[in-house]
Amino acid sequence: MKKQDPLSCTMSLGDHLEELRARLILAILGLAIGSIVALIFGTFVLRFIERPYKTAMRERIEKTELPRVQSETLAFLNLFFADLTERLASDPNAPEIDPDRVRFIQEVSVNAVETWTERMYGAAGNKDLPRDARLKVLGIPEAFTAYMKIALISGLILTCPWVFYQLWMFVAAGLYEHEQRYVRQAIPFSAALFIAGALFFLFVVAPLSLKFFLVFGDIIGVAANWTLEKYISFVTVLMLVFGLAFQTPIAIFVLVRTGLVALETLRGIRKYVILGMVVVSAIVTPPDVISQVTLAVPLYGLYELGMLLARLSIKKAEKKSRDAEGGA
Repeated sequence: MKKQDPLSCTMSLGDHLEELRARLILAILGLAIGSIVALIFGTFVLRFIERPYKTAMRERIEKTELPRVQSETLAFLNLFFADLTERLASDPNAPEIDPDRVRFIQEVSVNAVETWTERMYGAAGNKDLPRDARLKVLGIPEAFTAYMKIALISGLILTCPWVFYQLWMFVAAGLYEHEQRYVRQAIPFSAALFIAGALFFLFVVAPLSLKFFLVFGDIIGVAANWTLEKYISFVTVLMLVFGLAFQTPIAIFVLVRTGLVALETLRGIRKYVILGMVVVSAIVTPPDVISQVTLAVPLYGLYELGMLLARLSIKKAEKKSRDAEGGA
């Protein structure tokens, strides 16, 4: 006897709630397994997430701290050797020292200072940041809390194909059999777009935003003294926001192909959608123009992409229908 597909039958409200419970349990189990794996490799994940901060901070140090430290140290050395030369020339009790030797020692000292500062503060030198430029921990449990947050978010990103599979299968349970095909097609692309959105923020948006905040702090005379917990919260929350925002084309495709929303309706409300995207970007991102623009622009591009995919799919279905009618 052929086994009946549970998605092909009509479901009551109780069945939908039971389906939701089952899918949530499976999604949470997958997330728990992913988080445990992320805990094991938590240090590697932390270093990976820290890369935008280290890149932005290292560039700032190279542009501001390196010239400052070099100029202050060299000014001290020049003052020291100028005073030494003057004392040697004016003090009758001073030992006889060749001025050329003094100049030679001065040149060696200057070269040593330049080499040391390049190694400490230059981008091509020390791979790690100076101790005073690293992320800080202010509270006793703060490092542990940040580590657990990294594990949870990393586990979600790691298991997002499984989590999105459960989510979309719950949605499919309330659709007709011919509509479920579009949901199944959307599942792998949904997971891929979520990962792409999270990585887009980490490698494109985060460095730009961090550089903006560092420069702005320098302009108003405020030193950047960021904590690990605040930085992890900033990065992980926005990785989730961008990952979810990148679901736009999949959502549009499914809504149009299942007949819940007409393609003409989405075209007609385009200007309102743009306004809504700008407002949403201003709400969910930090109050800087860079983060808001780098979310709003991709959102609109993904909105247009979703409509394009839906239109191509509709044309393909219409062509197939015409071919079938012609063959009949």
